[in-house]
Amino acid sequence: MDTLLSILTDHTFQIVALGTGILGLLSGVMGVFLTLRKQSLLGDALGHAALPGIVIAFLLIQEKNMLILLLGASLSGLLATALINWMTGRHSVIKQDSALALILSSFFGLGTALLSYSQQMPNAAQAGLETFIFGQASGMLRQDVYLIIVISLLVLVLVAVFWKEFKLITFDADFARTLPGPYSFLNRLLSLLIVVTIVLGLESVGVVLISALLVNPAIAARQWSHQMKTVIVLSGFFGLFSGIIGTLISSAGSQIPTGATIVVVATSITLFSILFAPRRGLIARRRQVKEKEKALQTRLERRE
Repeated sequence: MDTLLSILTDHTFQIVALGTGILGLLSGVMGVFLTLRKQSLLGDALGHAALPGIVIAFLLIQEKNMLILLLGASLSGLLATALINWMTGRHSVIKQDSALALILSSFFGLGTALLSYSQQMPNAAQAGLETFIFGQASGMLRQDVYLIIVISLLVLVLVAVFWKEFKLITFDADFARTLPGPYSFLNRLLSLLIVVTIVLGLESVGVVLISALLVNPAIAARQWSHQMKTVIVLSGFFGLFSGIIGTLISSAGSQIPTGATIVVVATSITLFSILFAPRRGLIARRRQVKEKEKALQTRLERRE
């Protein structure tokens, strides 16, 4: 109990938990749009695609300025998004999974090569740049958390303002194209918000695990409700919970990576939801099947 109290009152833990919790909340909200649009792998591709942008930004400014590095990651992610959309256009024969695999491997390979080059430079400031691959939430600073809070609030406000439009684009993009209005702008805005969310999460869980932080809360939330607003709220809560509890578990142990622990917590919530959700859970579905079989058997016996 004393150990838990000492962790909860530790200033470093409070800073990191606040940052990872908000990132989890934002990832949960935006992950719903990804999963409903059947673009779950897009988060993985964009996460890997952000790596070359981070390294190029560092090579240009020769220092680890988090805002500049995240800006470079955002530009790289947007470029990857544009390439994926171009490769999978209406008249293209390239399937989306092929485009995602191509962009993921190409950008990540380029990022890895640039990262190796940067580590050979005499400037010692590049030390720790590789933490963006797997994340290092424990190194989060107060100014990093402030940046996360501001950007997260901006993203969530935009989601609230364009809620109806984003919902229509998510469920019926073809119909949305036929309506008067800036469909292309809104579609790109939604893609931009997803990219920003991915970039923000890189410091915590890294390019390798960011897709898990996006997809897990959304999948878990969908097991508990069919209404999108409820799913959004639940997904955000699951992400928030995963971030805080993952940070707590990581702080309680020795040499336990925070990002990986957050993902493990999120995955555990997903598995629990898949098994025990009251309507869509596997156990509930199995019970429903048995009840239907029993009812059918009863009807047959009555006829006989």
